[in-house]
Amino acid sequence: MKSEKRKVKSKKIILAFHFSLHTFRYSFFTFHFQTMKLILDRDLCFFDIEATGLNVVRDRIVQIAIIKYFKDGREPQELSLMINPGIPISLEAILVHGIQPKDVANKPTFQQLAQKIWDFIGNADLAGYNSTRFDIPMLMEEFARVGMEFDVTKRRSIDVQRIFYKMEPRTLKAALKFYCEKDHDEAHDAMADVRATIDVFKGQLDKYQDVDYLDEDGNRVETPVKNDVQALHEFTNDNRFVDATQKLRADVNGDIVFNFGKYVGKPVGETLYEDRQYYNWILNKEFTSQVKQMVKKLVREYEKGIKAKEKENGNNE
Repeated sequence: MKSEKRKVKSKKIILAFHFSLHTFRYSFFTFHFQTMKLILDRDLCFFDIEATGLNVVRDRIVQIAIIKYFKDGREPQELSLMINPGIPISLEAILVHGIQPKDVANKPTFQQLAQKIWDFIGNADLAGYNSTRFDIPMLMEEFARVGMEFDVTKRRSIDVQRIFYKMEPRTLKAALKFYCEKDHDEAHDAMADVRATIDVFKGQLDKYQDVDYLDEDGNRVETPVKNDVQALHEFTNDNRFVDATQKLRADVNGDIVFNFGKYVGKPVGETLYEDRQYYNWILNKEFTSQVKQMVKKLVREYEKGIKAKEKENGNNE
């Protein structure tokens, strides 16, 4: 971080665009959030994580809060847990969320709470604020450390921050003020943050229900923000990238290629099948468990394809 002031900004604000609230003119509205009913075809978990730092591979969770909405319309359930991370909490993180080492010293570890969190989420879709780049990969890493594969490929996700940045580039605190006329006085307590995220999300559904979106290329998308999880999943996720840290992406042909390093743009499976040294380097470096799992899968699939071709050629001889 460049200065002491920037140290106190949250994980959400650090990744945000810099802005001045005074440059905008707000048109506020009144909206009754408690009566808003989400249209769901699967349960949906809004969640927020506070951690020892911002590195999704090295850092650990110190607090997680989840509010689960059910597709059958029953009352949402809440889960809030303080977690002993087993490693020091960085000063920068303490300045953000205020959680001291003494606050979690006698709390259970993630390994002790993993099954409880896993069962609470179940097969639900996920939603959060900056969740695509931070909360989801952080949670995946924690599960991976205890031998549990938290598969997100079968879940849809809604990143409320992405709706906000696409439609009204701001931060969570400003979003709450903009959409809800509320002050976020308890920022960086996980449960307070997840409640604020839900309020912002419901405000977005109301504000943008009849609003079109103009993308970076000038293409108009008709009313992308609607009370529909699939539509919001597509709007808030960049389908070009296939992992949360954007190390791998799909090319124009749909093939998975590198988005970093000396092989950028090259097909992952074929490249790593031929360059085993680079393959082993990725598996032993600080890449997320998601990247490592995908790399292994792509190499296996490519190798399987090679053997199938060899067998076919042998039968034709």
